[in-house]
Amino acid sequence: MTTTDIHAPLVHAPIAALIVDAAGVVSFGNAAAATLLAEPDAGALRNSLFFVWFCEDDAETLRQMFDVFFKVPMETRGSWSRQMVLNGADGSCPTVTMTLAPVAGEGGERAVVYLRNMTREITAERRFSQMFETLPLGVVVVDGKGRIAQANAMLSSQFGWKVEQLIGQPLDMLLPQRYRAEHGAHIAAYAAAPVARVMGTDRDLNGLHRHGREFPVEIALTRFESSAQPLYMAIVSDISHRKRSERALQQTNAQLEEFTYVASHDLRSPLRGIADLVTWIQEDLEGTDLPDDVVHNFERITQRIERSEQMIDDLLSYARAGVRDSRMQRIDPHELVEEALELTAIPEGFEVDVDVQGGDIVAPRAPLSTSLRNLLSNAVKHHGGTQGHVRISMREEGRFAIFTVEDDGQGISPENEDRIFKLFHRASPKTDGDGVGLAFTRRMINAHGGMVTVQGRGSLGGASFEVHWPRILLRENEDDD
Repeated sequence: MTTTDIHAPLVHAPIAALIVDAAGVVSFGNAAAATLLAEPDAGALRNSLFFVWFCEDDAETLRQMFDVFFKVPMETRGSWSRQMVLNGADGSCPTVTMTLAPVAGEGGERAVVYLRNMTREITAERRFSQMFETLPLGVVVVDGKGRIAQANAMLSSQFGWKVEQLIGQPLDMLLPQRYRAEHGAHIAAYAAAPVARVMGTDRDLNGLHRHGREFPVEIALTRFESSAQPLYMAIVSDISHRKRSERALQQTNAQLEEFTYVASHDLRSPLRGIADLVTWIQEDLEGTDLPDDVVHNFERITQRIERSEQMIDDLLSYARAGVRDSRMQRIDPHELVEEALELTAIPEGFEVDVDVQGGDIVAPRAPLSTSLRNLLSNAVKHHGGTQGHVRISMREEGRFAIFTVEDDGQGISPENEDRIFKLFHRASPKTDGDGVGLAFTRRMINAHGGMVTVQGRGSLGGASFEVHWPRILLRENEDDD
């Protein structure tokens, strides 16, 4: 085999390649080798000593390996690989995998050395290991038989086992006994179609602590790339705190609704009795010439009874507003805003601007429409003038549709920006109402995964309300059924 025949396939090879003799003298190097060794060109490698690119200890090891390699008969030589650290001419020290392979012909006096830069792979592995260990979620890697191949410190903490106690054990040791019979079938089904997915969002899924205590979890599954056998990675989230919060919120809502119903029943009866007494007194005095102040007081009593009854109705609405509406539908925001404007009594002296920039929303229509109507009505009622400017707009930001309702009215003082959302708080004693409207609106928006905020002085000069409403349906917002 001629020198040209040996060099030709290596010249443009993407991996660094050198041809060396038994003494380690380089007779050829390709461009990839020159780049790896930080030499100006491939020609600069010729007649250089291969061993000088390694530290003294590694160089001595390589000389001994070369001696063994070249002493054995050509027909019995095999390739071997070793990982070492190079000393580049520019001071770089890349970790490489070095493979020594025989060259056919020429009496076996030369060999090919392939050098593969492993720096990126090693850096990636190191970063993954750091992330794996420091991730604030439990992570476990299992093989196709469901045995634990790797686990991080957080998983160890969650389940109460030391990491070394988990390795090699069946994954179902982390599951309550009632789940284990079906676990093998689930592993096999997932291995047949390993699509990344989340378990435990639509049903209860529990993990088993070492001491027998069960706790709720969510698990994200994905295939873990491996050059050997297939591996699968599970990210385990302990959702005990979230479940406790959900139960506490459900209990609070239930207690609030129960209290409201009882209070409304107990309050309506005496109010009706007072109203009846006032009516009977007026009937008894019919035909009597009453002073104007007495007539006025009767009217005031009637108005206050009606206002109290309205307050009871508002309390019931407020209690119901904490219940999530699960009737999802696709909503055109342009139609939604037009509907809200049509159903709101906007005085003739007010100019209304509409600016909707965004696509459809998947949400329950009634609570979103009601929230916008309440804010539009609020903008007019608390404007402070008979003529004004109101603007309602929408834009998309992440997974939220952001509706803005603003006006050019008297605005809201900074100290009242938080108070106006409190139950029975009124922005001004001069305005009608019992101070439930904004509290009702916020409670309804929050119940559906949204948020409402206010800026006392917006771009128009008056109050500016922003509603962040989820425009994309998430699993946690789906109906539990």
